[in-house]
Amino acid sequence: MDLDPILLARIQFAFTISFHIVFPAFTIGLASFLAVVEWRWLATGDERFRKLYKFWVKIFAVAFGMGVVSGVVMSYQFGTNWSVFSDQVGNVIGPLLGYEVLTAFFLEASFLGIMLFGWGRVSPRMHFASTCIVAIGTLISAFWILSANSWMQTPQGFEIGPDGRLFPTDWLEVIFNPSFPYRFVHMVTAAYLTTAFVVGGVGAFYLWRKRHESEARVMLGMAVIMAALVAPLQVFIGDLHGLNTLEHQPAKVADGRSLRDRARCAAAAFRLAR
Repeated sequence: MDLDPILLARIQFAFTISFHIVFPAFTIGLASFLAVVEWRWLATGDERFRKLYKFWVKIFAVAFGMGVVSGVVMSYQFGTNWSVFSDQVGNVIGPLLGYEVLTAFFLEASFLGIMLFGWGRVSPRMHFASTCIVAIGTLISAFWILSANSWMQTPQGFEIGPDGRLFPTDWLEVIFNPSFPYRFVHMVTAAYLTTAFVVGGVGAFYLWRKRHESEARVMLGMAVIMAALVAPLQVFIGDLHGLNTLEHQPAKVADGRSLRDRARCAAAAFRLAR
């Protein structure tokens, strides 16, 4: 049996990117959560916040490491699975991914060490500043990655050379392409919502098991507040994102609607068959 190499490349890349996105979607929000928790500890001296920080920073470190490792594999697959595409658009996509490493990853990796091993070795304010810098670094990372992803959806600010390769003509247009603001904000709010549900779930579990109840109430309370604020915002931004997609990628919206209609027809046929 002959296997289509394009299909295999799609399956492999889909698996890699689906596995990878779980970790950034969690760590972006968790870094900000840690910053808030440490700020509350510094402001109130409440030991519950210190315990929560030390609990979640270990999970953050593991998730951050998994995101880095899976992200490296994904970067390689740009060249191995989509070599022609990478050759043609590398002059645009390459710098965007490089900026993510230079401005975000190095920042996060440097100050993550202080977050993990600086407790008691640096001043509390310095440690808090390190946590905030890591949280900002995760947002900068999302900025560049979403810019690259959005450009592939709504490209602008480039010209096609005689050899078929794309060359940037305006970096501001490349970075701030039409779909970027919606995708970026939508992703960040999704990350905060993901963290809220995970933290809230852990807090609810501990309350159910009647363990660490005081800290669990703090986790659950913070998670519920965040979810209540972010969930409606996520719906609103998602609607704006959909309208933007309809404007710039009507074929994608039409294809999505056709899938929905086919699913409805299949469901109706199944009910009639019964």
